[in-house]
This record gives sequence, C-alpha cells and structure tokens, in this order.
Amino acid sequence: MFAGPLVARELTTDPRKFKHFGMRAGYVAILTVLMYTAAQATFALAPPRGLGDISRFGVFVFNLLASVQLAVVIGISLLFAAGSVAQEKDKRTLILLLMTDLRATELVVGKAIASLLPVLVMIAVSVPVFTALTLLGGITFRQVIWFEILCLVSALAAASWGILVAYWRDKTFQTIAITLLGAGLFIGSVEAIVTISGDGSALGMAVGPLNPFRSLSGLLNPLTSQPTVAIPVVNAWFSTISLLVLSVLLSAYTCFRVRLWNPTRSVFLTTEEKITGETQSAVGKREETPTAEPSSTRSARPIWDIPIIWREICTQAYGKKVGLIKGAYFIFVIACVFWLRGASSDAPLMLGVISASGFAFVMLSLLSLILINAQSVTSLTSERDGQTLELLLVTEVTAKEFIFGKLGGVLFNMKELIFVPLLFAVMAWIRGEFEFESLVFISLGYLTLVLFAAALGLHSGLSFENSRSAIFNSLGTIFFLFVGIFVCMMLIVEARSSFTMQFFPFIAFIGGGSLGLWQSLTHKNPSRALFLSAWILPFLTFYAIVSFLLGNTAAVFMAVLFPFGFTITAILVPAISAFDVALGRTTVDR
Repeated sequence: MFAGPLVARELTTDPRKFKHFGMRAGYVAILTVLMYTAAQATFALAPPRGLGDISRFGVFVFNLLASVQLAVVIGISLLFAAGSVAQEKDKRTLILLLMTDLRATELVVGKAIASLLPVLVMIAVSVPVFTALTLLGGITFRQVIWFEILCLVSALAAASWGILVAYWRDKTFQTIAITLLGAGLFIGSVEAIVTISGDGSALGMAVGPLNPFRSLSGLLNPLTSQPTVAIPVVNAWFSTISLLVLSVLLSAYTCFRVRLWNPTRSVFLTTEEKITGETQSAVGKREETPTAEPSSTRSARPIWDIPIIWREICTQAYGKKVGLIKGAYFIFVIACVFWLRGASSDAPLMLGVISASGFAFVMLSLLSLILINAQSVTSLTSERDGQTLELLLVTEVTAKEFIFGKLGGVLFNMKELIFVPLLFAVMAWIRGEFEFESLVFISLGYLTLVLFAAALGLHSGLSFENSRSAIFNSLGTIFFLFVGIFVCMMLIVEARSSFTMQFFPFIAFIGGGSLGLWQSLTHKNPSRALFLSAWILPFLTFYAIVSFLLGNTAAVFMAVLFPFGFTITAILVPAISAFDVALGRTTVDR
C-alpha cells in the first residue's frame, strides 16, 4: 500500500536474474566456509575435549559471524538505497517518475524497500545457518531471532538515511560520501553521548539503543551486560523500537521534501537560459539598432594543456558541497583525537592485536580509502551518464591524458583525506610507539593503498557500463577486502594452533575471496596480469596479517607493496594504452 509499483517491479524482475540465486547460495556458502575455517583453525592441533570446548567455540563463531553480518547489512543497505536513487538522477529518469501520479510515499518507501530486497534475502537465508549454531551450545534460539530482528531494523534505518541523502543531493559522489560519513558520525555521536552521560543515566538509556552494535553486544553477552540479574533477559526491544522510529521519521521527512528537492533548480535555470537566449536572438534579428551597447561578458578562464585534469581541479566537477564532506571527515578526525586523549597508555590492545592510536589510524585510513575510491569511480560514471564520455573519445585527448588526468584530479581533491592518516602515524612515531623505519614502511604502504583505491575506481568505471554496478563493485571490493582482513585477524588471534597449521584451513576462505576479486577485475577486459593479481592479492594479504601479528614490519610492507603495486600496474597499463582497450572494446590479442 505504501510502496506501490516500484516494489512490485523489483519483486517481478529480481527473481529472473541469475545473481539473485547466486547471492542466496553464495552467502550461505560464505558463512559455512567461515565456520569450517574457524573450526579447523581452532581445533587443528587440539581436538575438543568436551561439551565445554564445543560450546565456547559456538559462542565465538556466533559472535564473529553476527558482527560481520551486521556490518555488511548496514553497509550494503546504505549503498544500495543511495545508489538506487542516484542512478535515477544520473540516468535522468527521476524526472519521469516525478511526472507520474506516484505519491511521495511510493517514491520514498518504494525505493527504500526495493533497494533492500537483496539485503532481506541475505537476512532470510542466514536464519537457518545461525539456528544450526544453537546445536553447539552456548547460544539460544532467542538470541538468534533477536539478532535477525536487529539486522532488519538496522537495514531499514540505514536505507531511510540513504534515500534521504540521495533525494537531497544531486552528485553521486556527494550522495555516497555524505551517506557513509553521516552514518559513521551518527554512531560516533551516540557513543559520545552515552559516554559523557553514563550508561545508567536516562539520556544514555534513551540514546544508547540507537547504536545497533551496542545492542548487538548486549545480545551476544547477556551475562556481561546484566551482571546484577540472576537470569538475564535476552531481547532488543529498545533498540528495535528506537531504530523503527528513526526510520519512520527519516522517511516522513523525505516524503515531505522529495518534490521540493526534485527536480533540482539547475533544470529550471537551464530551461530559462535557453528560452531567454532564443528570445534575445529573435529580437536581435528583427530590431538591430546602431546605439545598442554590447552586453558585458565574463572573460574566459585559461585552460591548461591537459584539459581533463584542469576540469577535475579548477571546476566544480563534483558539486559545490564537497567542502561539507571534508568538514564531516574532520569532525570524525577531531572525535578520534579526543578519544585518544582519553585513552590510557596502559589500556589493553583493541581486538587483542592493535593499540588505540593504531586503531584510530586504521579507521581513518579505511574511511579515506572508501571516499577516494568513491570519487574515482564516480568521476567515470558521471561522464558516461552525462553522455560526455563518447564525446571525449572523438577528441584529441589521448587515453594517457584522460586516465592520468582523472587520477591526478582524484588525488588532488582528496589531498586532505590522504594527509590526515599520515599525520596520525607521525604523531604515534613522535610519542615513541614505533621506530622511524616502521614509520617509513607504514607511510609507503598506506600511499600504495591510496593509489590502489583510486586505480580500482577508474577500472570499475571503465569496466561496467551500468553506473550502479560499477559503484557497487568498486566500493564492495574495498569494503569486503577489509572485512576479510578483520575476519582473518580474529580467527588467527582466537586460534591456539601454529600459523603453519592455520594456513591450510584458510585456503578455502582466501580462495573464495580470490574468485570474487577475479570476477570483479576481469569483468569486461580480462588479462593474464589481472588474473594473476586476483589470485596473489588475497594470499599475500594473509601473509601480511600473519607478519603483522608476529611483529615483522618489513615483511608486512613488502607483502603490501608487491601485490598491490602489481595490481595497480595491471590496471593502469591497459587503461593508458588506448580507449578501446580500456573500455574492453578490443583486446591485445586481436
């Protein structure tokens, strides 16, 4: 009743796609492989000696998979919801939807639910997998049900926020950046309020449930969250109601503003300028007077020899609100600084493997890489959706000028986001947390990842003709790469066997990541170099994780520099050779 034909269309067409069934089977397979890998890594040398070991393993696997699924559900919901509306704007089909008799609720709620269909499928197929874990002991069926409900309401809240930003902003990069930064700042603000007011205060109890990860911690550890209760109560009523209310408020505000925000003012300005120009031309032809004074015109700006990088740097190619995105990023940076000031020097390691300053550096670096990748891929998709890419192909601009111009523009526009994590690393070196040699390795490794994120965005934009697919594959590769790193680290830390015994169980998990990376990199323009990159990158990343846990900084640097540097070269060499090669219209063999 509220969604309308937009959801009906998705329900009709989505099951016809192969990826719908591939996702259903693939997600269950991923969860199963993770459970198998965790079991082999934990009991490789020491088989379980009783029900206690099996139940502790069940609790560990449930906690790990639940944390990963909640993060994946929120991330995918944000991107899918924002991307569904951004694609309509880029394709200029949103105006057609506004011209129909669709109600505001159908435009907003319909788009939100339609974008959440893949997420709802993921949540549904995960229920049997998590239910099977109850057979190991240590967790209850009630925990599983409340966890799935928490994932559902978190997805609704994330989709509501993504839809609001997508209808509000015009540029795809602005939409994605504000969506991700807004979600991160919201969770950080909730934690700051709870920390300042206290967990037991009225304000803390009212605001705390808005953070789904805090509620998940209470579900996974009911005895810890309720130490004074003999029989803890497992539920997430407060979080469920709070997130549902938040979703309704965001959706209601979007419904109220959707036809005020869209179509944008630029559409009317373009039409008025066209009509005014035609009228003045007609009048000038009929009435030409010698006393007419020439109208004042603005002098043309000088253009550089390479027009692509000039456009990326000297014009507002990504909208006028890019400063707002950088301001939100610096708010996140300030929050990290205050958090580090409050952290004690003898505090335990985060996740058992990394210090507080190192954790802040990793989070800022991850956020910077995601935003750099988002701007890189949207710099290509905006050209294709604006129907200017084909015009560039017939100009004198070479493929080398185009690729390096786009790459240089992305790095210049994101220079603040590149510099801030390096500043955190220098501050940690000044405090004496590591040697100068480690600072050099960290800086060079981070800059290599920055180039990889930018090059991957350009490659995805050239490989996928559909803008939504290009954005999701590019950001998804970055996101799942770091999620995979997190999962590997947790499994290695939890395991008690040697690294040699752990390597073989991880082959299946890493091989699955290599297969997905190979499919993404070689979608339209396969090559032997990209094939090799897809298969060596996850394995050497695993080696880097092991070397980090063993304290071998030089090995970590080499394991990052070689595979990622080789992948960057494999991406850029075909792209700068010729437009036909970069766009997959021809191959070197032919």
